[in-house]
Amino acid sequence: MDNFFHRVYKIVAKIPKGKVATYGQIASILGHPKGARTVGWAMQSAPSHLNLPCHRVVNRLGEMAPEHIFGDKRYQQALLEIEGVTFKEDGCIDMKKHQWIMDDEEFL
Repeated sequence: MDNFFHRVYKIVAKIPKGKVATYGQIASILGHPKGARTVGWAMQSAPSHLNLPCHRVVNRLGEMAPEHIFGDKRYQQALLEIEGVTFKEDGCIDMKKHQWIMDDEEFL
């Protein structure tokens, strides 16, 4: 497993229920602020045995992943709604309410 991918997975594993993180946010935490796309590749390659909450990673606008990721955007949205994530009228996550802000000690 690529070291960067492994570090992405460590962060994703910490995203709590009811919160989301963006691809760019995760990249910035890892010191690669322009690495959002690479975080996306890591998410696509996430081994299923890690049981990561991949549904909690969204784009900067709070939009759902492309359909080829979960099979249907409504599936990802349903998983998030079960956890208490709310959506605005435009179908995007209320990022002000649900974006996860990781404490520095959480990364250690």
